[in-house]
Amino acid sequence: MNALRNRVLLIGRLGQDPERVELNEDRVKVNLRIATNEVHRNTEGNKVETTQWHNVIAWGALAEIMAKYLSKGSEIAIEGRLVYRQFEDKLGVTRTVSEVVSTEMLMLDKAPVPA
Repeated sequence: MNALRNRVLLIGRLGQDPERVELNEDRVKVNLRIATNEVHRNTEGNKVETTQWHNVIAWGALAEIMAKYLSKGSEIAIEGRLVYRQFEDKLGVTRTVSEVVSTEMLMLDKAPVPA
C-alpha cells in the first residue's frame, strides 16, 4: 500500500509554455501550469464546466523532455506526488504553495501525420 501514498494523477492541458530553469550545469527544473476541466449538470439541468489550475514541476531528464516537446495547449497525463512549499513574498508575508512533483508524463496530443 505504500506505493499508493501521496500519489497524484492528472490529465489536462498546459496553460503556457513550459518554463525551463537551469540551476547549475547538471540540474534542470521545469515549471508547468496544467488546467483540468470537469463538466456536470446543476440542479436546473444546465451544463456547468469548472476549471482547476495545478502547479507542476519536473526535474532532470523528464524536465528536458517536457521543455523540448511541450507547448501551450499540449494535452498531457502526469503522475507524481503532492508537496507543499512555504516562502516569504516581497512584503514579508509567508505564503504556502502546493505543487505536483512529476515523476512520469505521457503526451496525449495526436502526432502530426507525415507528409
